[in-house]
Amino acid sequence: MEKQTTDSLRRPLRDLRISVTDKCNFRCQYCMPAELFGSDYQFLPQDKLLRFEELTRLSGIFTSLGVEKIRITGGEPLLRRDLPRLISMLHEVEGVRDIAMTTNGSLLAKHAQALKQAGLGRVTVSLDSLDNARFKQINARGYQVETVLEGIEAAAAAGLPVKINMVVQKGVNEQDILPMARYFRNKGHILRFIEYMDVGNSNGWRLDQVIPSRQIVQMIDAEMPLEPVDPNYYGEVATRYRYRGTGAEIGLISSVTQAFCATCTRARLSAEGKLYTCLFASTGVDLREPLREGATDRELRELITGIWRERADRYSEERLQNTDGLTKRKKVEMSHIGG
Repeated sequence: MEKQTTDSLRRPLRDLRISVTDKCNFRCQYCMPAELFGSDYQFLPQDKLLRFEELTRLSGIFTSLGVEKIRITGGEPLLRRDLPRLISMLHEVEGVRDIAMTTNGSLLAKHAQALKQAGLGRVTVSLDSLDNARFKQINARGYQVETVLEGIEAAAAAGLPVKINMVVQKGVNEQDILPMARYFRNKGHILRFIEYMDVGNSNGWRLDQVIPSRQIVQMIDAEMPLEPVDPNYYGEVATRYRYRGTGAEIGLISSVTQAFCATCTRARLSAEGKLYTCLFASTGVDLREPLREGATDRELRELITGIWRERADRYSEERLQNTDGLTKRKKVEMSHIGG
């Protein structure tokens, strides 16, 4: 059975990101702006979401093609009922050596222990400000910073390594860069700064709203000297820095100014069961229909293999040469595909 599936640019298939719901209890402007995702917005009905058994079966097929790491995303994944059961099922899939989850942290304190016991290996929490007023404005639902911090500490207490993701947007939260760096430096968690990206169609992205990662590094280094750190593995998306003389780190995810398409190893399964080969893709291939119509594992494996072998996505690299043309292209919403 094949264990090294590569695309047209020789990039191996190593990571699978599974969106388990398109619902979220936040309305962050860069993902699910409240004016477009209001109270009358129609989310996917339950029967359109892949069942846990279907996700587990597909995960086994992906691991037979080389996938080793699975990340659970959303929407907000903890809105999916009984999520620890899925984690437990995935933990039993042969070939899976790492299961992670990305969450906004608002429900994490309640579920952290059960997730760890089920087999979750680590968690990434999105947090864009430590200022309560600004954070409430960003999430547009009145959630407080303390709720997310409690979730982070509950995860750590349960034995889950935690990373913090901060999306930096000019005119919104650049004043929070240094306070976030100071706070998390001594907490034992890795803080990662993410350049504001043009994911989906609804966030009104503009290039002049992006603060380049190099500026963030310069800002932090001026107060807390940094030194570069080698990548942990092939395809790592974050550029790593260590506070000089310590073991504490930060990371920079620079999809806009320093594209890392050349080493991208990630496939994405949307909440409704479509396979996407790029975060910025316009279309995906439906796996739910053949799955429910009785396709064999071999047939599904051949379908997925064919999709990956034809993959030539390098959106972020192309964006550097043609920003206006590319960003107007219709893309899948992040609430369907996860981060």
